[in-house]
Amino acid sequence: MLKLLNFAGNPNVGVFVRATETRAFCPLSLTTTETRAVEEALQVEIVSSSVGGTSLVGSLMAANNHGLVVGDLATQRELKVLKATGLKLLTLDDPFNAVGNNVLVTDQGALVNPDYSDEVIARFEKTFNVPIHRGTLAGLGTVGMGGVATPGGVLVHPKSTAEERENARRAFGREVMVGTINHGTGLIGAGLVANSKGALIGDASTNIEIGRIEDALGFLPVPPSGR
Repeated sequence: MLKLLNFAGNPNVGVFVRATETRAFCPLSLTTTETRAVEEALQVEIVSSSVGGTSLVGSLMAANNHGLVVGDLATQRELKVLKATGLKLLTLDDPFNAVGNNVLVTDQGALVNPDYSDEVIARFEKTFNVPIHRGTLAGLGTVGMGGVATPGGVLVHPKSTAEERENARRAFGREVMVGTINHGTGLIGAGLVANSKGALIGDASTNIEIGRIEDALGFLPVPPSGR
């Protein structure tokens, strides 16, 4: 299910919510109505928590169905909530600790900021249990904001080069398309949260942008094959 949303008037829904195929990590500031909309659109279990005392959960966390990475700014109380999910939890002590901005990960693979060290890459591999690819999108290391990837496809910043798109295709094993969100913004991950079952789309997005999301992430019905 696709839902157009904003949180307290802010259409950058991906800054606030991080989703996997089975869970959505939502800030405590979301209303009951907003939380229910997330649950219905993505068909997931809701995990409510702040990160570092803030509502920027989508920017500060990366997760798939195997593991969860959060920066070392997370408090012990927050870590207790995250550990209760049963996911393998990595608390990252690194200058690039806004993990959701710098990591794009699914259950098939991951694309991460090339400035992460080899040691951090190895820790990501153990936590997410997928191959890790270094790369950029539109020349930016903040690949978590530059794109969205699901088992259905990948949508990235419109200024991503052919080489960057091919690298993303290798990382996720899915076709990669370019597009925008929220009326022309290239930072797809800031305005879109998605899994294979649905998507939360910033409500400033145009019909053309929504159509591109449906196409790229495999939400359009497959036409019947001819005889």
